[in-house]
This record gives sequence, C-alpha cells and structure tokens, in this order.
Amino acid sequence: MKIVITGSRGFIGRNLVAHLARQEEVQVFGFDLGQSLTVLEVALAEADIVFHLAGINRPKSLEEFTKGNVDFTAQVCDMLKQTGRPVPFVLSSSIQAERDNPYGRSKLQAEETIYRYVEENHAPGIIYRLKNVFGKWCRPNYNSVVATFCHNIAHDLPITISDPANELELVHVDDVVAHFTNELCFQTQPGVNYRDVMPAFTVTLGELVQLLRSFREIRQTLTLPNLSELFVCKLYGTYLSYLDKDDFAYDLQQRCDPRGCLAEFVKSPTAGQIFVSTTKPGITRGNHYHHTKTEKFLVLQGEALIRFRHIENSEIIEYSVRGEDFRVVDIPPGYTHSIENIGTGELVTLFWASEIFNSDIPDTQWLSVFPEGATA
Repeated sequence: MKIVITGSRGFIGRNLVAHLARQEEVQVFGFDLGQSLTVLEVALAEADIVFHLAGINRPKSLEEFTKGNVDFTAQVCDMLKQTGRPVPFVLSSSIQAERDNPYGRSKLQAEETIYRYVEENHAPGIIYRLKNVFGKWCRPNYNSVVATFCHNIAHDLPITISDPANELELVHVDDVVAHFTNELCFQTQPGVNYRDVMPAFTVTLGELVQLLRSFREIRQTLTLPNLSELFVCKLYGTYLSYLDKDDFAYDLQQRCDPRGCLAEFVKSPTAGQIFVSTTKPGITRGNHYHHTKTEKFLVLQGEALIRFRHIENSEIIEYSVRGEDFRVVDIPPGYTHSIENIGTGELVTLFWASEIFNSDIPDTQWLSVFPEGATA
C-alpha cells in the first residue's frame, strides 16, 4: 500500500510518518514545503490513500489562508482526479471550521473541496475536525498553547495566561495517529464521512499550568503525578519531550553515614515511594517493624540475608538473596525485619514502601530481630 502524506514534516505529519515507517506492508511518501509539485503528482498517481495534513494556520497575511488551505487542497484533488481512480482522501480539518474567522472559513472551504472531489471521483472522503492537538514535536510559540507552556516551563521561562478559567479541548497526537492508521483497515464507501478523535480532554489554562509546573518540580519533590489519569499521563510525556538534550539527567540527594548511602527515587500519593541504598560489608540495616506500611526489598547487587520475626514470638525467618537472582521479598506489617550485607562487596538494594514517609507519623517502631539475649 502506497500512502501519500502532505505536510509530512509538520507536527502531526512527523508523528504519522514515524508510526507508519516501520510497517513493512506500507510505502510512505511524504510531501512538504520546498518539494516540487511534479514529484507530488507522480506519487499521487500511485497512491492508495492520501492524508492531507498540509495547511496554514499562522500566515503573514490573510491571503495565505486561502492559498495554503483552500487552493492547495484543490490542487491535490485535481491531481488525484487525473489518476481516474477513487483514491480515499483523509483531510485534517479543524473545529475552527464551525467558526466565522479567516482560518475557520478557509478550513470549511477545504472541506467543500473534498465534497466536490468525492462527488466527481466516487471516492471516500474522510474529514477530521481536530480539536487542539498536543504531543511530542509540536512547535512552541507558534499555534499550540500546550507546546508553548511545556517549552517555557521546562526552560524556566515566563508564561502569560489570559484567563486561568479559559477551557481547552485537547486530543493527543498519538490518538490522532491511531485514528488515521485505522483508516488503512477500513473499506470506506464513497461519500464524505466525518470522524472524531477520542479520547478528548477538557482542561482550563490554570489547571494546565499547575500540572506542568508540578512536572518541573518533580526533580525536587520526587512526587510523581497521578499517572492513572490518562490526560496527566499523556501530558507528562509531552512535557518531557521539551527538555533540552543536556537536561535529561539529574542527581538524587544522598544521605550517607558509615553504613552506606540512601537516596529517595520517586514518590506517589497513590503508589508509595521507591528508594535505593548501598550497604557496606558486614553492616545490617533495619531492625524495626511497621503497623500498617508494607515494603518490598529487591537486592540489585551483592549478597544479603533478610531476617524476619513476628513481634509476638521469637521465631526468626531468614531469606538469602543475591543481586543476580532478581528476587523480591515482601515485608508484611507486624514483623520486625533487617537486611545484612553478607557479601564481600557493596550491597545495592531497591526498596518500595506502600506509603510516602511522613516524619510526623513514621509508622516505624525500632525492635531488634533477635529476641533479647539471642545472637545471629
């Protein structure tokens, strides 16, 4: 299948090309500014489907709306008519087509051009009136407030909010691409079909900024956002894509003493926290229990002996673990427990706790695993 994508170097086009490029059964031809219309005409002659994503939304003059959105759409349709084949045509339109402004009118006229193409060629025409699209590779300070806010907040630059209560309707670029690629599987009948991209998200400018600023603060707070919310998850990935290439890494705060070092990694109000420690040979950590909190221990490097004792009896339970085993040990409440480095090198352990540590309510009761008078 040969797929022609106009606007292939634009935001949505780049994402669509990236998704299709690894599919062996398709051949993608991308067309964008600077390329010859003759080259496009040759590609269209063999096209099995066209995704028309090219367009103008930030012109230097209003006339460019007509030239880029209406006239170019008509040119592509005319080239397809010359093939004598009913090639499916997918148009990236906008919800602005419902509004009386220069951009909206030009998108509506482009849709009307598709109606004529469909009628004359008896071809399928699919029109997506897209909401505000966000995601990786969208140009900041152009036509996307999400891209601009992501870029500016990631770079500690100021932002301007006209009205924090103003609402945005958003769709994620990967969901747009998923709908587009589904068109390759449909045998759409001739005629014009309107499609909508789901899921769609509604957020105020104030909420958007608050979320993005919380993402920036994660390196200090270590507290992850609520990634169970689909919009938050997609927005967080979008935000990270605006970091500079030399800003991907950051250091954790280490707390070191003669036993070794410990650093908190990530925290989550809904999923507890993760921290990592190093322990020197012969050193034991722990000797405490929790009433409510649970933990998981995972030795990543070295050898350790993890000991348990129910706080109401004297029986000691032992688990020997090694880094190469990737074996997880659950720590239930009501058991005092410890971990001892029994190897010759440094012990590296990953810990998960079911709740974020609260110094006011630590739920940590100190008690030796060994009953009074007993030794290892």
